[in-house]
Amino acid sequence: MSAVEVNRARALEGVAHGFLGRRGGVSTGILAGLNVGTGSQDDPESIAENRRRAADAIIPGAPLATAFQVHSADAVIATAPFAERPHADALVTNTPGLLLGILTADCAPVLFADAQAGVVAAAHAGWKGALGGVTDSTIALMETLGARREHIVAAVGPCIARASYEVDEGFFRRFAEADPATERFFADGRAGHHQFDLEAYVASRLAAAGIRTVETLGEDTYAQPERFYSFRRATHRQESDYGRQISIIGIN
Repeated sequence: MSAVEVNRARALEGVAHGFLGRRGGVSTGILAGLNVGTGSQDDPESIAENRRRAADAIIPGAPLATAFQVHSADAVIATAPFAERPHADALVTNTPGLLLGILTADCAPVLFADAQAGVVAAAHAGWKGALGGVTDSTIALMETLGARREHIVAAVGPCIARASYEVDEGFFRRFAEADPATERFFADGRAGHHQFDLEAYVASRLAAAGIRTVETLGEDTYAQPERFYSFRRATHRQESDYGRQISIIGIN
């Protein structure tokens, strides 16, 4: 049995956290590995076992709260695992021993912590949520629990990199019209297309919100099939399904 691979951020040292990939799980076939996506066609028992392994890799035996992610800018407070998962794309807590989990398959997972206040958060930042302000919503909700913006640190985990993320002109215009300064996150691609740097865009939103310490892991989910799930890679390969990895944070 292979061990669960846990990628950690230096900025979050001392905080229980990890950006997990596909290594260390029990799923098989095209979903082989640590698939935690209940929206996949995977065996529910395999998903449950993978989620247990993922949580145990961060705080053994700790409960895990997740949301029903909808590419929104909505953040909610969690005090325990939800009986019915809320439609939201960020979770915030100050409850010791509770783990927060965000699922991704190319979108950017963002983990936050104000260690002094004992407040942590996890956000799912795809292009739509990032543009809509999911990181801003997360920071604001953390502040309601006593976090201070100047004390919050954040890390952006494995996501699709610019070299792998081709977008069309309409996508580019959507960002440029919202803020002309975002053009710097797009490189020229083939005719009528651009290469979008989601990781850098999310990091810039965090910095603009007043987060002084922002770390990016620089891991491309698309380009590393042995380590990470990728929706776009599965689509390009015409696979019938795709897995989801999880990023987790909690208060020790």
